[in-house]
Amino acid sequence: MGRVVDGVWTNEALQPDERGRFVRRATSFRDRVSADGSTGFAAAAGRYHLYVQNACGWSHRVLLVRSLKRLHDVISVTQAEPFMGDQGWSFAPGADLVHGARYLHEVYTAARPSYTGRVTVPALWDRETGTIVNNESSELIAMLDREFDAFTDARPQLYPEDRRAEVEAMIAANYQPVNNGVYRAGFAGTQEAYEEAVTELFARLDELERLLAGQRFLVGNTLTAADLCLFPTLFRFDAVYNLHFKCSVRRLRDYPNLWAYTRDVYQTPGVAEASVLEDAREHYYRSHESVNPRRIVPLGPTIDFTAPHGRERVGAPG
Repeated sequence: MGRVVDGVWTNEALQPDERGRFVRRATSFRDRVSADGSTGFAAAAGRYHLYVQNACGWSHRVLLVRSLKRLHDVISVTQAEPFMGDQGWSFAPGADLVHGARYLHEVYTAARPSYTGRVTVPALWDRETGTIVNNESSELIAMLDREFDAFTDARPQLYPEDRRAEVEAMIAANYQPVNNGVYRAGFAGTQEAYEEAVTELFARLDELERLLAGQRFLVGNTLTAADLCLFPTLFRFDAVYNLHFKCSVRRLRDYPNLWAYTRDVYQTPGVAEASVLEDAREHYYRSHESVNPRRIVPLGPTIDFTAPHGRERVGAPG
């Protein structure tokens, strides 16, 4: 996986804790863009640039919000290559139009020359001050939902004020067992740690299956940020996590409500264009040598996210 130590890239292996559990390191850049500029980073068209990769679920949620809010002409994007090698995330020659960087760690040290920490996507760069504003996906989606409204005519409120606490609670409830749970299973260093993660993962999926029997989306019958945070994990589940990370107790397609719900979210205008499954297959199966030593990318399964979902009838007044 690697990280930067005192401004120098170090290619170090992922180390589980003493019980063999995968522990995700905290993100380091936590400033915030605001509509009024009170945070020191004022929202503006053309000022900010996102570094992302379609394969990454954390990038995916940010790209989804950028797409639904129609911020394509407001916030530019550089896509890293799907394969992550010994230097971490890399860019095709000429792809990074901001720095001309070959590797993402060069962008991090441009922001902070003595930086020590993980080098992750997504990361939001500020052209004006020459730094990374934020690399925490949950905070980036909240910024994109509200702070750039002056520059777009798209008005979905993904954190509706009257239900914001519910949305945030749902995001938090799904993070550890599901969003992070697949990684806890896939990168577990012991059988005990693996079984703990997989048990929690499927217990939460079972709960969500029951919840979605009576309502169309996670918080009532309107799409919110909670759905856009869960969807990237579900989108990758059968193609990647079920096999590659041994999350094999059940497939997503074995859950009637969750599978139909995933197709419903996918078919929301703006979602499909920001969802690239082939990059995910390429990244996970080829980049994680410790999990898949031969780096063979499976050809299947074939998954039809465009099939009718019937979810418009769930939770509708009868």
